[in-house]
Amino acid sequence: MVPLSVPAQGFGLEEGDGVPMDSSAVAQSVQAESPTPGSALVLAAPGQAGVGQPFLVRLTSDQPLDSVSVHWQGKEVVPTISVWNDRHVALAMLGTDVLNAKTGKEELVVIASIDGKESTLRRSLQLVPVEYPRQELTLPEKMVTPPAEVLERIRAEREVTRAALETVSPVRMWRLPLERPVGGEESSPYGAQRILNGKPKNPHRGLDFRSPMNNPIKCVADGVVILVGDFYYAGKSIYVDHGNGVISLYFHLEKPMVKEGDTVQRGQVIGLTGMTGRSTGPHLHLSISVLGRLVDPAPLLKYTVDDMLN
Repeated sequence: MVPLSVPAQGFGLEEGDGVPMDSSAVAQSVQAESPTPGSALVLAAPGQAGVGQPFLVRLTSDQPLDSVSVHWQGKEVVPTISVWNDRHVALAMLGTDVLNAKTGKEELVVIASIDGKESTLRRSLQLVPVEYPRQELTLPEKMVTPPAEVLERIRAEREVTRAALETVSPVRMWRLPLERPVGGEESSPYGAQRILNGKPKNPHRGLDFRSPMNNPIKCVADGVVILVGDFYYAGKSIYVDHGNGVISLYFHLEKPMVKEGDTVQRGQVIGLTGMTGRSTGPHLHLSISVLGRLVDPAPLLKYTVDDMLN
């Protein structure tokens, strides 16, 4: 791992920073019907992807698509079907979580229905290791290890946030690249292995930005606010559903400016930067969840759909 020097000021803890890295993984094989001969389908999918990295899958047909479902590591998404240049297109975002993904071959399955006939396309995708940096910090022990009296609160909050991350709504509202939420430089990258007070903890599953107190935070894409809360680790937080399993998370806010159920637009100010929760200074922690897995936001803020498919 590449060492990374990070000042304690502006450092934030998220759930899991108080426990060792969990290397378990959950994956289920998908059984599907055999392909229908003659179906005019083109599947664009990568042959490999880095652990923790998002990737895109695009199915294109010259005939109308009745339905499309994408199956990846035991999860299913039914992507929005659009029409572009007389082609019928279904685009899905997938990925793995640096917390529990393992290297090796995984099967991607896409099932499409045209005129009532099903076709199944299978691709083998190789998950490859990524060299993430390492962060070593010395912090007050009370910040790293939560007291016994808050453990039940943490467990209850975990259930609430987990339910939000399982949201898979039917209409895709995101486009790439995503809007950058604040203008500050990136201070703590996704995937960084955290060593707190000499003990290894979970990798960082988001992207931190330097940002002064009360700095406006922009929403990365159109969406619907599905959760606003004040959590032990993440502090005041906002979760926005962008459709088809893609959700953005904003942590350590001073003030959320939206409420659950609000429809928000790309670039809309949804809150102000703060240092609530387990944070040593003002900054914004951004996470992107894809089908419940927290992936690296950095490429999604930089690349177009075509960039990521090429």
